[in-house]
Amino acid sequence: MRNAELITGRLRCLALATVVAVALGGAATAAPGRAADGDAKLQHALDQLVAAGAPGAIALVRDRNRTVRLTSGDGNLKPRTPMRATDRFRIASVTKSFVATLALQLVGERKLHLEDTVERWLPGLVPNGRRITVRQLLNMTSGLFDYLEDGDPTVLKPYLEGHFAYEWKPRQLVEIAVSHEPKFAPGGGWSYCNTCYVLLGLIIEAASDHPLASELRRRIFVPLRLGGTTFDTKPRIAGRHAHGYELEGKQLVDVSVLSPSFGWAAGAIVSTAGDLARFYRALLSGRLLRPGLLRAMETTVDAGTLGAGIQYGLGLASVPLPCGPVWGHQGGTAGYQTWALNSKDGGRQIVVLVNGALSNTGEKALERVLATAYCGSRR
Repeated sequence: MRNAELITGRLRCLALATVVAVALGGAATAAPGRAADGDAKLQHALDQLVAAGAPGAIALVRDRNRTVRLTSGDGNLKPRTPMRATDRFRIASVTKSFVATLALQLVGERKLHLEDTVERWLPGLVPNGRRITVRQLLNMTSGLFDYLEDGDPTVLKPYLEGHFAYEWKPRQLVEIAVSHEPKFAPGGGWSYCNTCYVLLGLIIEAASDHPLASELRRRIFVPLRLGGTTFDTKPRIAGRHAHGYELEGKQLVDVSVLSPSFGWAAGAIVSTAGDLARFYRALLSGRLLRPGLLRAMETTVDAGTLGAGIQYGLGLASVPLPCGPVWGHQGGTAGYQTWALNSKDGGRQIVVLVNGALSNTGEKALERVLATAYCGSRR
């Protein structure tokens, strides 16, 4: 990567994008039958997204027992390689749904409690930790300053200086956050909070007495057979993956090699479209959590700063769309964007992956992809 400044804006995009709240009214309804027309419309929308500047894109649509996987553009520009539906992506903040699920499993085993305080598990790490609960970390009502989103440039500094393999330790990220005053009293508001999920990762390690990566693998990745999903710690993505790109002037530059340590429990997972659909279907259908814990996960607070009507639960967002509410998460980091949206029971799902930054024209094309994928082929 020739220009380190390319990553500045993208590292600030771990937050849930308000683009998922785009008005999807007017999206066409596909006729029953083979649904070839609906699939063709989605392929056309993907092709238009690539024509608008995206290097490549993947769309997976799952409606009960029918799954459609479509691709457009390239997963690698040098050498030019077509995007593959199985390519691995950095999924950034979609990681939060996995970490929240893991925390709630520990709650179900009575190894952790939603009303436990940060101080209970991480004594002395957070100045007001006696007033912040696990629940408030999960639903982002802690009031903590966000080390990544709220304007402190410290976490970006090594990358801006070209040290793309620089490894941040989780406690260092928390130290950056707590060097600032809280944004509001715990429970007194809502604000997007990567700091919260780094703390959750540390709490999970303390409560389980195992590294976060091994707990994710043992409890979620292996049981669900998510063969393309890992909690990454190295700058290079292993296996078959899409390269991520950012614009330098009018040229796309590969930004795939970058330490995921700045995200850790807030955004370090690498996965595939198929694995994400499998995870959310298992979660929302009740395979990963007992009914009471799933209800707790789906108990939301207003997250209006993300967009009108958006609600945030425990690692899940609810977004009202004209063709029905969707549940899931979005993630964005340097070179990669991910949307995983589902009906409440997980019966209908879309996963859209894009391996690059988008212009204004590209954002509009992306909106059409999301509209067509979720509402445009309903049966």
